[in-house]
Amino acid sequence: MAARPLIVGIGGTTRNGSSSEQLLHRALAAAQAAGADTLAFSGEGLVFPIYGTVTPGAAELAFVEALRRADGVVVASPGYHGSVSGMVKNALDYVEELRGDIRPYLEGRPVGLIAAAAGWQAGGSTLQHLRSIVHALRGWPTPLGVIANSSLPDCDCGDQIALMVNQVLNFADAFGVGKATMAAPLQSRNVA
Repeated sequence: MAARPLIVGIGGTTRNGSSSEQLLHRALAAAQAAGADTLAFSGEGLVFPIYGTVTPGAAELAFVEALRRADGVVVASPGYHGSVSGMVKNALDYVEELRGDIRPYLEGRPVGLIAAAAGWQAGGSTLQHLRSIVHALRGWPTPLGVIANSSLPDCDCGDQIALMVNQVLNFADAFGVGKATMAAPLQSRNVA
């Protein structure tokens, strides 16, 4: 029996049902429909202490462990003043906890990206910032990144999200689904 890929979703805002959170859950539903297991960290579930200021607690450690096991990731950020929201960026800063793993950071993980903004310019620059962050974390952004202009009616981007999720799953398969479970940490670290 083939292994089912684990796709971890990160994103949204503190506003329940935000555009970026809805798009994230749409992407994870598409991944599930294609045979993947999914975990979502969104909205209030991403309100972590600023990375590096305290020892990670149970919520942050669960997040890090999910990323450690992930075969692929989907990140959905609102466009805040033309960039990634502080909440999403702070969550991505916790990837630093994977630096000592056999697969450090997001090494060998495809990452689908969604930027939701009330305009094309903010969406484009937010998507570019997400790509830069993922590259810095050694992840593999999918060729297609989705920009959702939330000021347009019926902006669900369904076809684009389906294509992006397909790319995440295909790349996860190419990288070797299930290899993430072998990525035990080489050493642990306490943040002071």
